[in-house]
Amino acid sequence: MAEPATKAAAEAQPEPHPQRPRILDPTLHGDVTREFETFLRSRIVGQDAAIDAVTEMYQMFLVGMNVPDKPVGNLLFLGPTGSGKTYVVEVMAEALFGKSNAFIKVNCAEFQEHHEIAKLIGSPPGYVGHMTTKPLLTQESLAQYHSEKLKLTLLLFDEVEKASEALWQLLLGILDKASLTLGDNSHVDLSQCMIFMTSNLGASEMTDLVAGGLGFVPHVAVTDANLDEKIHRTALEAARRKFAPEFMNRLDKIVVFNSLRPEHLRQILELELAKVQQRITNAAGHSHFTFACAPEVKAWLLKEGTDPKYGARHLKRVIERNIVYPLANLVATKQVETGDVVEISVKSDGGLAFINTSVANSETG
Repeated sequence: MAEPATKAAAEAQPEPHPQRPRILDPTLHGDVTREFETFLRSRIVGQDAAIDAVTEMYQMFLVGMNVPDKPVGNLLFLGPTGSGKTYVVEVMAEALFGKSNAFIKVNCAEFQEHHEIAKLIGSPPGYVGHMTTKPLLTQESLAQYHSEKLKLTLLLFDEVEKASEALWQLLLGILDKASLTLGDNSHVDLSQCMIFMTSNLGASEMTDLVAGGLGFVPHVAVTDANLDEKIHRTALEAARRKFAPEFMNRLDKIVVFNSLRPEHLRQILELELAKVQQRITNAAGHSHFTFACAPEVKAWLLKEGTDPKYGARHLKRVIERNIVYPLANLVATKQVETGDVVEISVKSDGGLAFINTSVANSETG
């Protein structure tokens, strides 16, 4: 008798409501990718398009949805000299592997002659140097920075427009099939490589645009709201004139780097000065002190270290020569000790003055 009652009770229960469709957000990134992106944005200034491009490629790689039998990504970086094209790869390497040089760089200017391709793939058997010339691109070299968690290689072809025809033919095969045949007929798989190519094509025209529309003097305001659009168009036109359609069609992303505006340059300067302070803090066995640059010192560093032709390329050298070297001398001669504060200002003759304010304060006290 219990069975009919159970059946009746089941029939009396209301039908469950169908679940409402859940709206998805395809713009969100996973935790690992968000951490990666945050690191990039903390180091790279004024180049959001480049950060977005590499972040998307990295996210696709992490979930295994990159195209099989092709590189993880083929990216062409265009833009003015000194705008940070190579620097983006360096920051990526630091974010992923803890070292800014943890990537393979092929300087295409060194491969302008046909025979120089042997340095990249090795000489065929029977040729001079077959046993002594170790190829730059081997399976072992590509895997040198791999870990158990991350098997990804960053491969940079710098100034790709200077490559010889022999290198171009190799590059087309790499971009299309992620495969490379070495001089000894062994094969290299590049399907775990993210490939970057940089080019300064159109640099002179872009320099004219920057110098005419903006300049690199920190107090100059932006006068041309379409400057980046003009640079983007100039760079793409130069690339299409130089590169064959079969090369352009193999690219997953083309990123044109923006000109560095005054506010970007000031941010870059602050980042570089913070790196110097970190070096002082990490210097084992030496006095750990802090330093501070007066506003006029920062303006002077920007004036000396940046210009329309080279962007921020020389800024690091100017900081090394005028800030780091003198500070190192102060440490070596024990003019600064742990806990001291060194203030840097501009002297009347235009040089830089270094004052240990901790000593002044102690004498006053």
